[in-house]
Amino acid sequence: MREQSEEGHRGFSMIELTLVMVVGLIIAGMAIPAFLTIERNLRISGDARDINGDMAVAKMRAASDFTRARLYADLAANSFRIELWNKSGAGSWVTEGGTQPLSQGVTLGFGSLGTPPPGTQTAIGQAPACLDNAGAAIPNTACIVFNSRGIPVDSTGAPAANGAIYITDGAAVYGITVSATALMQAWRSAAGAAAWKKI
Repeated sequence: MREQSEEGHRGFSMIELTLVMVVGLIIAGMAIPAFLTIERNLRISGDARDINGDMAVAKMRAASDFTRARLYADLAANSFRIELWNKSGAGSWVTEGGTQPLSQGVTLGFGSLGTPPPGTQTAIGQAPACLDNAGAAIPNTACIVFNSRGIPVDSTGAPAANGAIYITDGAAVYGITVSATALMQAWRSAAGAAAWKKI
């Protein structure tokens, strides 16, 4: 009687193990691409939220400190930061906090899209170039500058309605736009054709 019970528990056959491995590989083959898509979407949407948040902070810092503040985007380094205008002495732009790099695979730009989000810019494009302390344009930069009332302004101090920062990962494009009334909006579109949706 004891010999029969031991024979009934020998383990799994090679066919059973092979079947389990094949099923596991099929499930992994379906799950990995979905996981990579989710990871890519989380990276770019997180960067868009960070840019939107830093833009809101720059707007509030300008108003709370009665100075100018800007979101400074370095198009070559794919990074962004907040800068405040230091009024003392001759005046200069000072970085507040640190520089935030974009996630791996995300760049500043809008790919091949040719149409901006509705009701924002007349033509799609990054915000105007940042100016150095002497007022000269800094190549490969984009800045959205807020005055002491939290209104986006151009280099002359007039209210500006062309502020936008775009990021892309090749599959999607996110845009953070600012109107002349300081209304900030976040947008998303597929990279292949402009189909902007507010997020």
